[in-house]
Amino acid sequence: MEQPEIRRRRDDDMKACVEALATVHEADRYPARWPADPAGWLTPDNLLEAWVALDGTDVLGHVALTRTDRAMAADAGLPTDELASVARLFATASARRRGVASALLAAAAKAAAARGLRLVLEVEDGGGAAVALYERAGWRRVGSRPGDWRTADGRTALLHTYLAPAAGPR
Repeated sequence: MEQPEIRRRRDDDMKACVEALATVHEADRYPARWPADPAGWLTPDNLLEAWVALDGTDVLGHVALTRTDRAMAADAGLPTDELASVARLFATASARRRGVASALLAAAAKAAAARGLRLVLEVEDGGGAAVALYERAGWRRVGSRPGDWRTADGRTALLHTYLAPAAGPR
């Protein structure tokens, strides 16, 4: 199967991104609560850049790079100005096992490296496939804490912070 195109997200991608996110929410409950403004959710205030994975005009996945909050930076043991966060990463069910999430993660890593930043992210405890992806790529769990929402099964979310492997010498 052909590799999808990975490129920066454009404004005219947003409708297809929201539609793809809706399929992910239905299949995986991600995000845990459907946002009132899904396009806004995909474009957080602290956004640096975002990318999409495409098969023709079909959005197969999405990732955003954001500024890092203090809690994640504290878990990582690094100042916020040395970090960038991976956020809003998803691949549709039809795109799984095609390397879409890995390719999106690589795009975010390349952009972070160009800015001289190290990547960090949070993943909910129930995200086993995501955790496996990060750990295969060499990410290291550096902290855990309760989230401020409940999961689909009613428990308080447990967030794990992961730090990307250090880049080579700069």
